[in-house]
Amino acid sequence: MQVEKATSLKGKLASVNPILENLQKKKEDRVKQFSDIWSQIEKLNVEITGFRDAVTIEEHDLSIRKLTEYQTKLRSLQKEKSDRLHNILEHVNEVHSLCGALGVDFRKIVGEVHPSLHETCGEKSTNISDTTLEGLSQAILKLRTEKKIRVQRLQDATASLLELWNLMDSSEEERRPFEKVTIKFRSPENDIMCPGVLSLEIIKQTEAEVKRLKQLKVSRMKELVMKKRLELEEICRYAHIEPDMSTAPEKTCALLDSCLVDPSELLTNIGTQIEEAKEQSMTRKEIIDRVNKWLFACEEENWLEDYNKDWNRYSAGRGGHLNLKRAEKARVIISKIPAIIDNLMSKIFIWEDERNVPFLYDGVHLVSILEEYKINRQQKEEEKRRYREHKKLRNLLLTEKEAAYGSKSTLKLSNSFDRKTNMYLTNGYGNGFMTPIRRISAGGATPELLTPRSHSGRYNSYFTEARRLSAAPLNFVAVSKEDAVSLFASVAGSGPGSPHT
Repeated sequence: MQVEKATSLKGKLASVNPILENLQKKKEDRVKQFSDIWSQIEKLNVEITGFRDAVTIEEHDLSIRKLTEYQTKLRSLQKEKSDRLHNILEHVNEVHSLCGALGVDFRKIVGEVHPSLHETCGEKSTNISDTTLEGLSQAILKLRTEKKIRVQRLQDATASLLELWNLMDSSEEERRPFEKVTIKFRSPENDIMCPGVLSLEIIKQTEAEVKRLKQLKVSRMKELVMKKRLELEEICRYAHIEPDMSTAPEKTCALLDSCLVDPSELLTNIGTQIEEAKEQSMTRKEIIDRVNKWLFACEEENWLEDYNKDWNRYSAGRGGHLNLKRAEKARVIISKIPAIIDNLMSKIFIWEDERNVPFLYDGVHLVSILEEYKINRQQKEEEKRRYREHKKLRNLLLTEKEAAYGSKSTLKLSNSFDRKTNMYLTNGYGNGFMTPIRRISAGGATPELLTPRSHSGRYNSYFTEARRLSAAPLNFVAVSKEDAVSLFASVAGSGPGSPHT
């Protein structure tokens, strides 16, 4: 009975051993599967988190359910790794594009995040940790900020460049080096990714070109401003008005050199002054024409007085008949001077009443000049009248003397009178026409004299003489009584009983 039991146990054991061995083999295979899965999970955890976790396989639970759970976790980690690799690749590509556009060293940027991002060898896998992703995100943010700053700098420089090109009418040869920049300038910010277009070198070159063109613009604007200023002064010179001193050449040059004023604004200001000067010139034209007519008559009067002093004017020399004709014309013109003056003053009064401002001629009240001229002319006419009476009296005395004492006394009397007459002319009347001068102001300032600009050099000397005489009051009657007394004494002294007989 016991033998049978032993045989049955051995038989059962022999039948169980294969099953046990099979189970042992399955366990080993399962443990190996678990180990492989856990090694992969551990590796992925290290790549993702950057830390190594100590993992122990629980051999008491090697069920398919547990294996499936581990496999699910592994697939999840593999998917996360794939997603991280994809994100890192996108980040790296963006960093590469930004570095290319900005002209920055790509390897240096990603190397600062993690060396594995730019290593070409396959010995070390790409780091996909959170630290790497965060580092790439920060690098991208920094590069985008730098890009935005440079885009703004380049857009400002390019806008100025285009404006200056159009203003300066730059040639195609000057524009060609910056064509790429100007084309990209019209693109949105996100589209400006052309390699090197936002490099500091390109931006500095563009800004340097803008600076050069601005300096050239200031130089040309200065020339244009000076040209416009000369145009203004020419209009004012013709109209005999004072140009606005706010745009005087010295001031404008100083303002342009110091960059305190926009050249375009200054040019516009001078243009406005030119228009105002033209308008004033039109309103003053009639009066200025009459002033020129008066000045021409004064010049003819000067010429006629010089001509009358020439004792050879009636000689039959060359050109004598032409001078005679001119003298006749001059007498006609001179006879109209009083009417010219009265008519001119009437026009001035009407002009001043309409505008409620004085009519200034080169900064001086023209009515004052004309009034003083009239006074001087009246004094001159009075002296001429006295001279004629003097001469008439002399002729009368000479006639009586000749009848009483003969030709010798007549010669002595004539010589004596000639000396007096010459002295009379030398003392103030040999210079001919006395010029109009400017009245000295109440403030005692030195008066500026009227200087005609459209007549001959001889006529300019007329106003130069007026400047000399303006320092003291004119004495138009300095020889009236004294010379008369002297003349009578001379005539009387040559009578009977005189030592001259």
